[in-house]
Amino acid sequence: MVRKNRMFTLIVLAALIIWSWVETGFQLTYLFSGASNMATFIFEDLLPPDMTAIGLFLKPAFDTVMMSYVGMVISVIASLFFGFLAAKNLSFHPLISVLSRSFIAFLRAVPALVWGIVMVAAFGLGPFAGTLAIGLSGVGILAKAYADMLEELDTGQLEAIRATGATWFQLVGQGVWPQFKAGFVGWSLYKMDLNIREAAVLGLIGAGGIGTALQSSISLFQYQQAAVGILMIWGLILIVEFTTAKIRERLL
Repeated sequence: MVRKNRMFTLIVLAALIIWSWVETGFQLTYLFSGASNMATFIFEDLLPPDMTAIGLFLKPAFDTVMMSYVGMVISVIASLFFGFLAAKNLSFHPLISVLSRSFIAFLRAVPALVWGIVMVAAFGLGPFAGTLAIGLSGVGILAKAYADMLEELDTGQLEAIRATGATWFQLVGQGVWPQFKAGFVGWSLYKMDLNIREAAVLGLIGAGGIGTALQSSISLFQYQQAAVGILMIWGLILIVEFTTAKIRERLL
């Protein structure tokens, strides 16, 4: 019986792969021809980078880091609030948990780029709009991660603390935080890494950061200048990755 179920599952998965392949019009010939065009663009238009343009990207790069950091702080604070409300084992009422999960899902369903368009329309061009967009987008991701981690805590330990007559805050401090700390730090720092990339994309719609300078170079067909911006984004991600790794080691 188990063998038949596995065979049926494999057949369904194979059928889905074939159907998706046909529906998307995916063809290996297009892949190879596109790769050739991409190589031509990279080696003839994009490279070598025009390093004299580095000054154009320094201030936007700094703005990108600040947007990412503030957006992370907003996300973490709001996500802790909604994460505890959404976790079934810690929420004050099952209905509150369901409503919180629904709200978190809504925030996650709207891409950061769409939030950026909304914030630019509401607050105008610049880093402020981009920071808010990053913050809202981050709540959808972090709040779900926090809620899921909270629901996976050792319930036996929590019940033992509850049995002593501990308050909700004592329960969180003595039973929740020691188990939750590692995941909380890991996810929060990972969101900083994601925010750098989101901030770069949001800049393309005028929401501040290095993406705005990148879009300006691309629109003027200054691709070698744009290459400098791309390298700086890569550098920022590497710096953030190594920095957050060191912070994680110290905190954990």
